Amino acid sequence: MKNKSLAFQIWLVISGILLVISLLLVILFPTTLRQFFTDEIYTTIENEQHILKKYGLPSRSGEYYFSNEDGEPSLRNRTVDHILLPENVDVSFFSSRVLPQEFLQHAQELAAEQKDTVERYENDLGNRTLFYVIRKVTINGQPAFLLSFSWDTYRNALTYTLFKQLLVVMSIVFLLSWIPSIWLAKYLSRPLVLLEKHVKKIAEQDWHEPVTVDRADEIGKLGSSIEQMRKRLVRKDEAQQTLLQNISHDLKTPVMVIQSYAQSIQDGIYPKGDLSNTVQVIEDEAKSLEKKIRDLLYLTKLDYLSTHTLTQSEFAFTALVHEVVERLRWSRPDIKWNVSDTEITLYGDREQWNKVLENVLDNQLRYAQSNISVSLQKFTKNEQPFVQCQISNDGPPIDEDIIQLLFEPFKKGENGEFGIGLSIVKRILTMHHATISVQNTNNGVTFAINIPLKP
Repeated sequence: MKNKSLAFQIWLVISGILLVISLLLVILFPTTLRQFFTDEIYTTIENEQHILKKYGLPSRSGEYYFSNEDGEPSLRNRTVDHILLPENVDVSFFSSRVLPQEFLQHAQELAAEQKDTVERYENDLGNRTLFYVIRKVTINGQPAFLLSFSWDTYRNALTYTLFKQLLVVMSIVFLLSWIPSIWLAKYLSRPLVLLEKHVKKIAEQDWHEPVTVDRADEIGKLGSSIEQMRKRLVRKDEAQQTLLQNISHDLKTPVMVIQSYAQSIQDGIYPKGDLSNTVQVIEDEAKSLEKKIRDLLYLTKLDYLSTHTLTQSEFAFTALVHEVVERLRWSRPDIKWNVSDTEITLYGDREQWNKVLENVLDNQLRYAQSNISVSLQKFTKNEQPFVQCQISNDGPPIDEDIIQLLFEPFKKGENGEFGIGLSIVKRILTMHHATISVQNTNNGVTFAINIPLKP
């Protein structure tokens, strides 16, 4: 069934529910009707007894019928007939036109054993069922019993008639319900079919057509999620195209410089005045090229690590901060560093945290004018211990539009290179359940990294 279309499955479920309900009605309805009419027959018998008692019982035993026009006892309608018999006298002498002698003797025994004044009974006589009520009475000062009875002929006929009408109605309802159930199945499956077409186009990278589902239910929410996914894919595709262009340009530039300077040296020409300075330019460009390639490879490595268990261990985070600062401070000797000595121990991948600090501090060095500070501070949030690492510089503020996209993959900031350094930072922090934020301050720009500590 799961390989059939959704519309067919919905229709089959609706039809199955209707069929089960119909079968339950077919099984339960006759029994319910029979019980209902049985209770009605007993109620009618007892009411007839009340009427007979109200207007006075006969003064002698005998058989009393409400007869047909031909004088015969009525056996095909709701007529209640009565037999009045003594309780302690042998009734073998009494003969009934309707009831057998054995039944009358059995009824006398029931009356003798009966504790209540009125009791209901049922007995099968031949191919019919007799419903009767025995009421204890007194005739001429002697105990007797009034046997009032009615046959099941009327009940069975009425039950059969109503059941036959019910079958006709259920058959019509079942047949006519197929049309709205087919319409409902198609109505429910149509937006899913539409979403399937959109998803298929997205899978084929044809994602420029918006996904629109005019619904507010779960299907509408699914459509909205697919539309959000489509927009993110479009943005990522555009960013990747921009990245390829930037990479091509950024990698091409140092390669061209290296080639041109090398060719100049071969021709005996030194663009920087002498051989030493000219070779230094080639070395600087080679280092820049190496860094770009290293970042690209590291980004690929993070894609791999994100699908595998992260190797973590305890390490001295404060010592790592000082190590990274010592490596970077010589790239700009004019910068004054203020680094916290608060002892912090983290649980994570030391190599990746080294990469985080290198990329953030390198970004700070690029924009700082004279001062960079690194502070470490513990705090608690929702009973969870954290440490906040604040890295600040006294450089120019960052444009608010750029702040919103600063950590997006492949975004290039002002005077940036090709915009993957901070993206690597965000990926590593996410893998360690840490967060990072950027804020312009009166004295420059501050990066705040909130790191959960191991409880």
